[in-house]
Amino acid sequence: MPPVAILDIDGTLVDSNFQHAVAWYRAFHQHGVVIPLWRIHRSIGMGGDQLVPTVAGDEVEEQLGDEIRPAHDAIYFTMIAEVEPLPGARELIVELKDRGHTVVLASSAKATEVDHYIDLLDARELVDGWTSSADVEATKPAPDVVGVALEKVGGGEAVLVGDSVYDCESATRAGVEALGVVTGGFGESELREAGAVAVFDSLEDLQRELDGTPLGAGS
Repeated sequence: MPPVAILDIDGTLVDSNFQHAVAWYRAFHQHGVVIPLWRIHRSIGMGGDQLVPTVAGDEVEEQLGDEIRPAHDAIYFTMIAEVEPLPGARELIVELKDRGHTVVLASSAKATEVDHYIDLLDARELVDGWTSSADVEATKPAPDVVGVALEKVGGGEAVLVGDSVYDCESATRAGVEALGVVTGGFGESELREAGAVAVFDSLEDLQRELDGTPLGAGS
Protein backbone atom coordinates (compact mmCIF):
# COMPACT_ATOMS: atom_id res chain seq x y z
CA MET A 1 0.00 0.00 0.00
CA PRO A 2 1.23 3.54 -0.70
CA PRO A 3 2.20 5.43 2.48
CA VAL A 4 -0.36 7.64 4.17
CA ALA A 5 0.10 11.27 3.08
CA ILE A 6 -0.13 13.54 6.13
CA LEU A 7 -0.53 17.14 4.98
CA ASP A 8 -0.09 20.15 7.24
CA ILE A 9 -2.59 22.92 6.52
CA ASP A 10 -1.42 26.37 7.73
CA GLY A 11 1.44 27.57 5.54
CA THR A 12 1.46 24.33 3.54
CA LEU A 13 -1.96 24.11 1.87
CA VAL A 14 -3.21 27.62 2.71
CA ASP A 15 -1.24 30.87 2.80
CA SER A 16 -1.96 31.87 6.40
CA ASN A 17 1.36 32.13 8.26
CA PHE A 18 1.79 35.87 7.96
CA GLN A 19 -1.80 36.60 9.00
CA HIS A 20 -1.17 34.44 12.07
CA ALA A 21 2.03 36.36 12.85
CA VAL A 22 0.21 39.70 12.66
CA ALA A 23 -2.66 38.36 14.80
CA TRP A 24 -0.20 37.21 17.48
CA TYR A 25 1.60 40.55 17.37
CA ARG A 26 -1.65 42.44 17.90
CA ALA A 27 -2.79 40.07 20.65
CA PHE A 28 0.46 40.57 22.57
CA HIS A 29 0.28 44.32 21.96
CA GLN A 30 -3.26 44.50 23.35
CA HIS A 31 -1.88 43.13 26.61
CA GLY A 32 1.06 45.51 26.79
CA VAL A 33 3.64 43.05 25.46
CA VAL A 34 5.63 44.17 22.42
CA ILE A 35 7.36 41.36 20.56
CA PRO A 36 9.26 41.98 17.29
CA LEU A 37 7.17 40.56 14.47
CA TRP A 38 10.08 38.58 13.03
CA ARG A 39 10.42 36.67 16.30
CA ILE A 40 6.75 35.75 16.22
CA HIS A 41 7.01 34.57 12.62
CA ARG A 42 9.90 32.29 13.57
CA SER A 43 7.52 30.46 15.93
CA ILE A 44 4.54 30.13 13.59
CA GLY A 45 3.86 26.42 13.26
CA MET A 46 3.90 25.88 17.01
CA GLY A 47 0.64 25.65 18.87
CA GLY A 48 -0.38 28.65 20.92
CA ASP A 49 0.38 26.76 24.14
CA GLN A 50 4.04 26.72 23.15
CA LEU A 51 4.30 29.94 21.13
CA VAL A 52 3.49 32.32 23.98
CA PRO A 53 6.24 31.16 26.38
CA THR A 54 8.68 30.70 23.49
CA VAL A 55 8.44 34.28 22.23
CA ALA A 56 7.48 36.13 25.42
CA GLY A 57 8.81 34.03 28.29
CA ASP A 58 7.33 31.97 31.09
CA GLU A 59 6.24 34.98 33.15
CA VAL A 60 4.04 36.32 30.34
CA GLU A 61 2.68 32.82 29.80
CA GLU A 62 1.79 32.44 33.48
CA GLN A 63 0.24 35.89 33.81
CA LEU A 64 -1.35 36.49 30.39
CA GLY A 65 -1.17 33.36 28.25
CA ASP A 66 -4.81 32.41 28.75
CA GLU A 67 -5.85 35.93 27.68
CA ILE A 68 -3.44 36.34 24.76
CA ARG A 69 -4.40 33.07 23.05
CA PRO A 70 -8.13 33.85 22.67
CA ALA A 71 -7.22 37.41 21.66
CA HIS A 72 -5.11 35.97 18.84
CA ASP A 73 -7.98 33.74 17.75
CA ALA A 74 -10.44 36.63 17.63
CA ILE A 75 -8.05 38.86 15.68
CA TYR A 76 -7.12 36.10 13.26
CA PHE A 77 -10.77 35.44 12.45
CA THR A 78 -11.10 39.06 11.30
CA MET A 79 -8.44 38.25 8.67
CA ILE A 80 -9.31 34.69 7.74
CA ALA A 81 -11.22 35.82 4.62
CA GLU A 82 -7.85 37.01 3.23
CA VAL A 83 -6.40 33.51 3.42
CA GLU A 84 -6.26 31.66 0.10
CA PRO A 85 -5.09 28.18 -0.91
CA LEU A 86 -1.49 28.02 -2.02
CA PRO A 87 -0.99 27.26 -5.72
CA GLY A 88 -1.25 23.55 -6.40
CA ALA A 89 -2.79 22.64 -3.00
CA ARG A 90 -5.95 20.91 -4.20
CA GLU A 91 -4.19 19.51 -7.24
CA LEU A 92 -1.65 17.80 -4.97
CA ILE A 93 -4.42 16.21 -2.91
CA VAL A 94 -6.12 14.97 -6.10
CA GLU A 95 -2.81 13.56 -7.40
CA LEU A 96 -2.14 11.74 -4.15
CA LYS A 97 -5.64 10.24 -4.11
CA ASP A 98 -5.30 9.19 -7.76
CA ARG A 99 -2.07 7.39 -6.83
CA GLY A 100 -3.86 5.44 -4.13
CA HIS A 101 -2.69 7.32 -1.04
CA THR A 102 -4.79 7.80 2.05
CA VAL A 103 -4.69 11.56 2.69
CA VAL A 104 -5.15 13.09 6.15
CA LEU A 105 -4.84 16.76 7.06
CA ALA A 106 -2.88 17.32 10.27
CA SER A 107 -3.49 20.56 12.14
CA SER A 108 -3.77 21.73 15.73
CA ALA A 109 -5.84 24.77 14.66
CA LYS A 110 -9.32 25.26 16.05
CA ALA A 111 -11.97 23.03 14.48
CA THR A 112 -13.75 26.04 12.98
CA GLU A 113 -10.53 27.07 11.21
CA VAL A 114 -9.91 23.58 9.90
CA ASP A 115 -13.48 23.35 8.60
CA HIS A 116 -13.03 26.71 6.85
CA TYR A 117 -9.83 25.55 5.17
CA ILE A 118 -11.29 22.22 4.07
CA ASP A 119 -14.15 24.07 2.39
CA LEU A 120 -11.72 26.62 0.93
CA LEU A 121 -9.79 23.74 -0.64
CA ASP A 122 -13.02 22.01 -1.70
CA ALA A 123 -11.48 18.90 -0.15
CA ARG A 124 -14.16 17.58 2.18
CA GLU A 125 -14.99 14.70 -0.17
CA LEU A 126 -11.35 14.18 -1.16
CA VAL A 127 -9.48 13.64 2.10
CA ASP A 128 -9.82 10.66 4.39
CA GLY A 129 -9.62 12.56 7.67
CA TRP A 130 -8.32 15.58 9.54
CA THR A 131 -7.31 16.71 12.99
CA SER A 132 -7.87 19.86 15.05
CA SER A 133 -6.79 21.24 18.42
CA ALA A 134 -9.54 19.17 20.07
CA ASP A 135 -7.62 16.01 19.19
CA VAL A 136 -4.24 16.73 20.79
CA GLU A 137 -2.86 17.52 24.23
CA ALA A 138 0.56 18.78 23.07
CA THR A 139 0.98 20.74 19.84
CA LYS A 140 3.90 20.80 17.40
CA PRO A 141 6.81 20.25 17.67
CA ALA A 142 5.48 17.43 19.89
CA PRO A 143 4.63 14.33 17.82
CA ASP A 144 1.02 14.07 19.04
CA VAL A 145 -0.73 15.57 16.00
CA VAL A 146 1.12 13.20 13.63
CA GLY A 147 0.20 10.21 15.76
CA VAL A 148 -3.44 11.24 16.00
CA ALA A 149 -3.63 11.88 12.25
CA LEU A 150 -2.37 8.35 11.59
CA GLU A 151 -4.78 6.86 14.13
CA LYS A 152 -7.71 8.54 12.37
CA VAL A 153 -6.97 6.63 9.17
CA GLY A 154 -5.97 3.30 10.68
CA GLY A 155 -2.19 3.70 10.97
CA GLY A 156 0.52 2.45 8.64
CA GLU A 157 3.62 3.89 7.01
CA ALA A 158 3.36 7.63 6.38
CA VAL A 159 5.06 10.70 4.96
CA LEU A 160 4.32 14.23 6.16
CA VAL A 161 4.37 17.37 4.00
CA GLY A 162 4.89 20.58 5.99
CA ASP A 163 6.22 24.11 5.78
CA SER A 164 7.76 24.71 9.20
CA VAL A 165 10.63 23.31 11.20
CA TYR A 166 8.03 22.32 13.80
CA ASP A 167 6.21 20.14 11.26
CA CYS A 168 9.45 18.37 10.41
CA GLU A 169 10.44 17.94 14.07
CA SER A 170 6.99 16.60 14.91
CA ALA A 171 7.18 14.07 12.08
CA THR A 172 10.70 12.97 13.03
CA ARG A 173 9.67 12.44 16.66
CA ALA A 174 6.75 10.34 15.45
CA GLY A 175 9.00 8.19 13.27
CA VAL A 176 7.59 9.60 10.02
CA GLU A 177 9.57 10.96 7.08
CA ALA A 178 8.99 14.63 6.24
CA LEU A 179 8.98 16.59 3.00
CA GLY A 180 9.34 20.36 3.32
CA VAL A 181 8.01 23.29 1.32
CA VAL A 182 9.34 26.82 1.85
CA THR A 183 5.88 28.40 1.55
CA GLY A 184 5.73 29.23 5.27
CA GLY A 185 8.91 31.30 5.30
CA PHE A 186 11.44 28.78 6.61
CA GLY A 187 14.50 28.14 4.45
CA GLU A 188 15.61 24.89 2.86
CA SER A 189 18.58 24.41 5.20
CA GLU A 190 16.38 24.98 8.26
CA LEU A 191 13.80 22.44 7.11
CA ARG A 192 16.48 19.87 6.30
CA GLU A 193 18.13 20.40 9.68
CA ALA A 194 14.74 19.81 11.31
CA GLY A 195 14.42 16.47 9.54
CA ALA A 196 13.03 17.05 6.03
CA VAL A 197 14.43 14.51 3.57
CA ALA A 198 13.67 16.82 0.62
CA VAL A 199 12.55 20.45 0.29
CA PHE A 200 10.58 22.14 -2.51
CA ASP A 201 9.90 25.75 -3.46
CA SER A 202 6.19 25.07 -3.96
CA LEU A 203 3.53 22.38 -3.89
CA GLU A 204 3.56 22.48 -7.67
CA ASP A 205 7.26 21.59 -7.66
CA LEU A 206 6.57 18.79 -5.20
CA GLN A 207 3.82 17.40 -7.42
CA ARG A 208 6.08 17.52 -10.50
CA GLU A 209 8.85 15.70 -8.65
CA LEU A 210 6.64 13.35 -6.65
CA ASP A 211 8.13 10.20 -8.13
CA GLY A 212 11.51 11.06 -6.64
CA THR A 213 10.14 11.35 -3.08
CA PRO A 214 9.07 8.77 -0.46
CA LEU A 215 5.47 9.51 -1.47
CA GLY A 216 6.08 8.79 -5.15
CA ALA A 217 8.19 5.73 -4.45
CA GLY A 218 5.25 4.04 -2.75
CA SER A 219 2.64 4.91 -5.34
